[in-house]
Amino acid sequence: MTPVRLGAVSYLNTKPLVHGLDARPDLFDVRFDVPSQCAALLHAGAVDVGLIPAIEYLRGDDYRIVPGVAIGSDGPVVSVAIFSKTPLARVRTLALDTSSRTSAALTRILCARHFGIAPAFIEGAAGLDGMLARADAALLIGDPALHLDAEAAGLEKTDLGAAWQALTGLPFVYAMWTGREGAATPAHVAALNEARAAGERDIDAMAAAYGAGDAARTDQARRYLRDTLKFGLGEAERAGLERFHELAVELALAPARRPLRFYE
Repeated sequence: MTPVRLGAVSYLNTKPLVHGLDARPDLFDVRFDVPSQCAALLHAGAVDVGLIPAIEYLRGDDYRIVPGVAIGSDGPVVSVAIFSKTPLARVRTLALDTSSRTSAALTRILCARHFGIAPAFIEGAAGLDGMLARADAALLIGDPALHLDAEAAGLEKTDLGAAWQALTGLPFVYAMWTGREGAATPAHVAALNEARAAGERDIDAMAAAYGAGDAARTDQARRYLRDTLKFGLGEAERAGLERFHELAVELALAPARRPLRFYE
């Protein structure tokens, strides 16, 4: 069997999904990038299956989703948030972290449909300091958002997972394994689900390795992986994903809705 070229993400939140995949060179050839780069590689055909931002599914004509596996939250997510210098209602400019197009689209949807603000969005600023030098607020995702102490920095933090649940009553799916039709066989699908199950069993070890002897950092990672994130893709998650796609298309953030299609 030819190994599937797998595009993964290097953030802490993906570790349970890629657990042990490097030990399966018969099935997978794995590389790591930021989420937006994973999507670009998939669109270009440089990887066969990628852990791509949820909105990027709408940019492929024949994409299929690996069933049962995703990165999501059912309420607060901690690692996807707006950090603002003023109360959110007074934000007039908002800098976007464009390493995940899903989080940028979610920000635009929540501003329009939940927060009741219409800021000017700024893209391309690097790092929190650079973003807040140009805007009233900044979207941060991944490990930088997870570790930033907003109170110590004199900022307000608005968790986008919590805001999405308040708006829709549904979980939010940030990313899922996606590829073209025929790219993944049932054996590949089974292996990705097995990796997820093994990863969830080994969260304590992952958190310890990530903390590298720092007890507070280890505890934060453990709580984040075990209690905050959801790695399944069930009916509620599918409903949340479909609602996100619907709103993204309504606000012209994506070209058109596509039905969710899955590998066997």
